[in-house]
Amino acid sequence: MNISYDRFIRTTDSYHVSAIQKIFKEMYEKGDIYKGTYEGMYCTPCESFWTASQLKDGKCPDCGREVQPAQEEAYFFRLSKYAGAVRDLLVNTDFLEPRSRVNEMVNNFIDPGLEDLCVSRTSFTWGIPVDFDPGHVVYVWVDALFNYLTALGFRNDRYEDYDKYWPADVHFVGKEIVRFHSIVWPAMLMSMGLPLPKKVFGHGWLLLDGGKMSKSKGNVVDPYLLAERYGTDALRFFLLRTFPFGSDGNFSNEALIGCINTDLANDLGNLVSRTVAMTYKYFGGRLPAAQEGREEQDGDLLAMVGSLRGQYEEQMEKYAFQNALAQIFAVVSRANKYIDENEPWRLAKDETQKPRLARVLYNLLETIRVCAGLLRPFMPATTDEIMKRLGGAPSDWESLGLWGRLPAEVAVEQGPALFPRIDVEQELQALEQLHSAPPALEEDPLPEPLPEITFDVFEKVEMTVVKVLACEKVKKSEKLLKFQLDDGTGTPRQILSGIAKYYEPEALVGKTLVAVTNLAPRKMMGQLSCGMLLSAERGDKLKLLMLDDGIQPGSRLV
Repeated sequence: MNISYDRFIRTTDSYHVSAIQKIFKEMYEKGDIYKGTYEGMYCTPCESFWTASQLKDGKCPDCGREVQPAQEEAYFFRLSKYAGAVRDLLVNTDFLEPRSRVNEMVNNFIDPGLEDLCVSRTSFTWGIPVDFDPGHVVYVWVDALFNYLTALGFRNDRYEDYDKYWPADVHFVGKEIVRFHSIVWPAMLMSMGLPLPKKVFGHGWLLLDGGKMSKSKGNVVDPYLLAERYGTDALRFFLLRTFPFGSDGNFSNEALIGCINTDLANDLGNLVSRTVAMTYKYFGGRLPAAQEGREEQDGDLLAMVGSLRGQYEEQMEKYAFQNALAQIFAVVSRANKYIDENEPWRLAKDETQKPRLARVLYNLLETIRVCAGLLRPFMPATTDEIMKRLGGAPSDWESLGLWGRLPAEVAVEQGPALFPRIDVEQELQALEQLHSAPPALEEDPLPEPLPEITFDVFEKVEMTVVKVLACEKVKKSEKLLKFQLDDGTGTPRQILSGIAKYYEPEALVGKTLVAVTNLAPRKMMGQLSCGMLLSAERGDKLKLLMLDDGIQPGSRLV
């Protein structure tokens, strides 16, 4: 989807663990966290407790799965203490959007009586230990929500970005976790005396046949397949153009193909290709300086383009992305109509009309520049390609509010169709075949057994628990990943492993693995590898041996 992150964080990061312990203790010392006993219904997949009145048909109201009665000693956050302040925040400000989410939070959770929140567990050991009460681990929401702050350097010296980025302008969250971000999170920040995020926006779900997509139900759409067939820009555009951001959207292949054909192939793609082709056909790819504008014929289009950035900005600030795109495509449609009104092919037949023809084409190229520039958040690769065809046209925010930033003698560059039109019937048949169940694959054969060894020989193999501190691809190697590992000694251990085709390096940071640490070091691609990571392999499949994150680096396998 052409999406990237600035920083990959995990709740097992050491700076986060120590910061959460400090935060937990601060709220405890203020009296906002206390010890009690919890009795309620617990949904394991959602990691949520529910009261009987909140259950839907006796099941979890979020995921619909079975819940189980639970009772254990636990610490609680005094969420009820902040019910009034949170209610006022939701009802009397625009903190939470869309507004329908406010009614849901107030009517379903606050007004029936906001209960204190369980924030520790004793029934498992994974998680961040409560350092002043062994046996308890911090439970989910204190740990998870404060990640927003600890990753910026709050209560730790790992980063120094807190003052720069907090409070956040907006949290975009799925509607199933709006409750935690609009009720629990503000209450915890109030407890700590910290600024609240400026806004929480709960977006909807992408549905298939009217139901929530779920791996366990098998009703999923493969975004990789769709992006590969149609391009990531087309897929991003479809999702944000078709469905209001705060509402659920019902996905179908027919809707996706229809959107690509109508908006991208017929309207945008056709406008770009026609305009560039006519510039080449009539002026050899570069417009002349002599041009003739006509207010009565040009005024409507120029006025629409002149007001477009302001209208677009207004909708973007409301997170009404579908409306912002509608504003752009109203101008695209008007530009296509402008071609039909001015008939460049007719003007080209009269030499005295060449200045008029040049101005018509200039107006179209400048309209394309503004529209393509405003499409960048949605379709970055497409914007780059269009700007390239306009001779490297300016597309910064300031320039998109100004008419005439293209030079009069602009030179254009031709290219293939931005979005070729799709044959709907043939494409639907092809997708049906791709989504049909694949034939059963023969199981990979078991590897050949190795020669028997004695126990004395096996005892000499030192297998150590390690945590991945950093991981990157080795330059000029298609196979090797370079790991920096915490092996408990205090000095990072470097190991090179030929598993690059199985894993993205950033996804392994923070994982707990097993390494053979008494192998003699050896050089690989000119770099020293001090050990070997253990993995399981069968056929062409390989998986690293990963352990529970609660196991300390330096522990030995025995």
